[in-house]
Amino acid sequence: MSEEREFEPRIIYFLCSWCGSGGSETAAAHHLQYPENVVPSRVNCTGALPAVHIVRPLIEGADGVVISGCHPGDCHYNDGNFRARRRVALVKSLLDTLGLEPERVWFRYVAHGEGQRFVDTATEFNDHIKKLGPNPLTTRSDT
Repeated sequence: MSEEREFEPRIIYFLCSWCGSGGSETAAAHHLQYPENVVPSRVNCTGALPAVHIVRPLIEGADGVVISGCHPGDCHYNDGNFRARRRVALVKSLLDTLGLEPERVWFRYVAHGEGQRFVDTATEFNDHIKKLGPNPLTTRSDT
């Protein structure tokens, strides 16, 4: 008789190199913990993150993608954060055609000094994806 393990989602967390990454660095400096299954990935600006790079992790087996950039008015590239929000809205509208819930993608603002906000976002998103369950595009033996 095998013991059933709790579902551990695979989550990619895209962080802009200015604010989002700064939030994760602040969290690390304060020894704040976030779920180990959340994999941060630094991008220069969330506004330059192509839609295909948001969808691709989901197609390749990730259970969720979260993106964090600068707060409104603080983007180092003026409007990159607004471009990212519009792009995420577009991606969410297209996910249904892939058979995926739009809720598998989030966009949240995180500033350089907001380590706790970074941790809270990662933890909340992890819990959210656990409730949604595994990505229906993948079949894994570890779930």
